[in-house]
Amino acid sequence: MSGRLRILVTGFGPFPGAPFNPTMPLVKRLTALRRPAFDDVALSSHIFDVTYAAVDRELPELFAEHRPQALLMFGLAGRTGYLRIESRARNAVTTRFPDAGRQHARKGSIEGGADARMFGPHTEKLLRAALATGIDARASRDAGSYLCNYLSWRAIEAVNRDNDLRLAQFVHVPPLAHDGTAASGQSSITLEALVDAGEAMLMELVKLTRQASRA
Repeated sequence: MSGRLRILVTGFGPFPGAPFNPTMPLVKRLTALRRPAFDDVALSSHIFDVTYAAVDRELPELFAEHRPQALLMFGLAGRTGYLRIESRARNAVTTRFPDAGRQHARKGSIEGGADARMFGPHTEKLLRAALATGIDARASRDAGSYLCNYLSWRAIEAVNRDNDLRLAQFVHVPPLAHDGTAASGQSSITLEALVDAGEAMLMELVKLTRQASRA
């Protein structure tokens, strides 16, 4: 494979009920890492506003600008006290709650008649990489029905098209205090633990993307 491997890492901004989104500092820390394993990797990052319109508009723009070969996405699961490695995107979108732009989805599915979409067998390998850092990480089959699930669906959709993108993965993180310490009463996970797990997953994703690109 010629040239540098291109990896895009994304998070989300704040949204109603979550004025602080820990994916923002997490993405910043991960894309600032300097490791020998990343010497020939072009890491780029993006923070989405928590709106359907932002995902629909900005995701294609990011693909056109960065031409990523892998996409590692993070989102906040406000009621979960552990790291959730999502295995699929559900064909579901909530019509009950508006996005951060106060827009409601018009229907309860993303695509008529479609089944859930799987990220792929690499999900299990990223889970093992995270677990090796000592963090409480678990597989999940339910990415919800809000923006995290919606972005997951659009990302898998992009992988299935004929373009540069080979692998995509979504990871839900627990809430944190503003200073990066564990959120009171919800989890023992800190920002430092998330960075360690994120780095491990990122390194595994680099390896797997190289393999997929050669294939």
